[in-house]
Formats: sequence, structure tokens, C-alpha cells
Amino acid sequence: MLRINVELKTHPYPIYIGANLLTTPDCYPLRAKDKVMIVTNPTVAQFYLSPVTETLQKIGCETEHVLLPDGEKYKTLDSLNLIFTALLKANHGRDSTIVALGGGVIGDIAGYAAASYQRGVRLIQIPTTLLAQVDSSVGGKTAVNHELGKNMIGAFYQPDAVIIDTTTLNTLPKRQINAGLAEVIKYGAILDYAFFEWLEQHMRELVALKEEALQYCIARCCQIKAEVVASDETEKGQRALLNLGHTFGHAIETHLGYGNWLHGEAVAAGMMMAAALSEQLGNLTQTEAVRLEKLLAEANLPTLSPDSMIAEDYLPHMMRDKKVLAGKLRLILLKTLGQAYVASNLDDRLILNAIRRCSQTNENVLSHT
Repeated sequence: MLRINVELKTHPYPIYIGANLLTTPDCYPLRAKDKVMIVTNPTVAQFYLSPVTETLQKIGCETEHVLLPDGEKYKTLDSLNLIFTALLKANHGRDSTIVALGGGVIGDIAGYAAASYQRGVRLIQIPTTLLAQVDSSVGGKTAVNHELGKNMIGAFYQPDAVIIDTTTLNTLPKRQINAGLAEVIKYGAILDYAFFEWLEQHMRELVALKEEALQYCIARCCQIKAEVVASDETEKGQRALLNLGHTFGHAIETHLGYGNWLHGEAVAAGMMMAAALSEQLGNLTQTEAVRLEKLLAEANLPTLSPDSMIAEDYLPHMMRDKKVLAGKLRLILLKTLGQAYVASNLDDRLILNAIRRCSQTNENVLSHT
């Protein structure tokens, strides 16, 4: 078992990474007689609700659970209310603990519930998808979606522990594995060139879920995320770099309807748009952009805009993004592989051109410009 500490001044907490951790009582910061509400969905519950419940009961906890509908389209205030209703009906107080057992959607909703219920209760994140393990479970971003924009209603709220059991990936559909690899590639692209090179060498092992490669990969991503969050918990500076591809990607998710493209799929296409824009601005070289495109393709991820979207569809969604300040769109771009920066005051025509370069009608344009 690996342990990584998120060194926040006000709320430090551990991330545990390893096999069969769901049934390891020492990973849970709980005591006998603690009241616990497990938040999960039917897809995850069929595999992991019983082992987690049994482990908590061994500790001596009083456990209950609430099942939310499965999917991004249910990341709503209605689902949040289901958690509040379950907590209130069972007379949970401010000393209760919410356990988020599932992927990014469950982690985000349960996290926001923990931040809001009686103005804050304890939270344990148990991510069961690769995307949640390498990214969304760490760092305290919690939220639900609005029909006009993704993650628009939420809070920064840190967990008391993150428990990453790598064996949960064995029941994850391949498409979900691939989606998680988008966030993995992002870390290398923005902050760690050596890790990007490692991914170029080991992507096949990750796609095949080889345990040694997976553990190293998840640990490296969590280390990067922990360092960034410790230096900028509420995204006033460097943490914004973690959003490479996300402003474009959120536009795709919102326009198509939540859940049609997975978050990681949308971010992958968004990263290529950011790369195309970085290349236009004279930063990223064409060779580097092609390397990013190749790595995303090796992870079976899209590198082009959905064929049902045109460039002009993006900007209205992007202007509602949380990174817009004083009416100005800010985008995360690449100076080079392994080094990102925040760009503002960009000409809309350049942005639209970058999107067009990554459209279905201009296939492989990055390789031929």
C-alpha cells in the first residue's frame, strides 16, 4: 500500500493506493459507533457496497446507504436532495460521515452533500473509476451540474481520506478506463514531461490494466495533484493549470447533453484544441502536438470535435466557464509538453480556428499543417 499526504495547512489528509483496500479497516478514519452514510449507485453497489459495509461494521460503525441514479445526467440538485432526505430520515447529525463510493459523479455529489449538510460533515472518498482515482477524488472540488453549465453549483470541501483500491478497475468498462487516461495524459502535458515520456512507453500496459504500471501511474498523478492543491487550494493560481482541455471539453458535454460523451473523452478532444491554439500562438511545436495526438489515440480517446458540433457552438458555453474573469475567457495552453500557462485576451478568431482544426471535416489537420 502506498500513502500520499495532501499537505493542506488547515486540513491535511492521506491518499491510500493499493489492491484490496476496501476491506482494510486501517484505511478508514472511523471509530466504533460512528454514524456513516454510504452514497453510491446501483452499478457500483452490486460489486462493492457489501464489502465496504462489512468493513465499516467490523470497525463498529452504524452504516446506512443511499443509491443515486447512475450517470452524469443525474449529477443534479435532485440527486443531492436524495442524500439530504436519507440523512434526515435516519437522524444523522453533524458528527456523521459521508462515504462517496463510486466514480466522479458520485464523488462530486456526495462531496457537495458533505459540504452542505448541517454546514459540513466528514467525508471519505472511495473512487472506483480511473478518472476519479487520478483526479476528481483528490483536491476538494465538489459540485452538481446545471442545464446551462457543468459544475456550476458547488464548493471546495476536502475529504478526511481518499481510499484508492486498484482492484475496483477490474469491473470498470473499457470506455471508462480510456476516459480516465485523458486526465492521466493531462498531468504529463501540463507539469511533468518525464511522466509524459513514461506514458508514451507504457500506455499499452495501462490500457491492459497491468497492476504495477497502474499503481505507479495513479500514485504519480495523485502526487502532482496533491502538490498543486497544497499550494493553491481554491484555484487562485497554479491549480487552474489542471484544467487543460476542460473549457473546450465542458462545452462539448453541455452542448451534447451530459453523459453522451464521457468527461474524459470531452477533455481529450479539448486538449487537442488547446494544443492547436498553442501551436498557432507559436508555443507548442507541430511535432509536440502530434505526439499528444498519438498518445491520446493510443488510449482510444477522441482527438476531434463531435461531428454534430461546429466551432461557433463552443463560445457561448465557454463564456459561462468558471475561469472567465471580468468577462474575459481564460484558457490553459501549452508552452511546450510538460509546461502549461494561463492565457487571456485571446482573439475569438484564433480560438474558433483552433476548434476548426480539430473538427471532423479537417481530420488529421495537425499532422499536415
